[in-house]
Amino acid sequence: MLKEIKYLIFVFVICLFLFLIGKFYFSDTNKKNSYRSLTNIDKKINSYTEKLPILEDDTINIIEYIERSNSKSKKKFNFWKLLETNE
Repeated sequence: MLKEIKYLIFVFVICLFLFLIGKFYFSDTNKKNSYRSLTNIDKKINSYTEKLPILEDDTINIIEYIERSNSKSKKKFNFWKLLETNE
């Protein structure tokens, strides 16, 4: 009998917890506060982006192109031999 009452109390507490969480989450005050928070974040982002300095581009002609020959005389390496010789 006590075991069933204990389980009933557990189920009641869990249902009450879920009901109160849902009631708070879907309340108008929570929606207003979350919307205000999002708009404040957007305003902060806009103010920070206006203050950012713009850097000059100094990467002109940085890349050097090297022609590679397609010779087939490549050295074939064996993994175990590389470990043995310490080269």
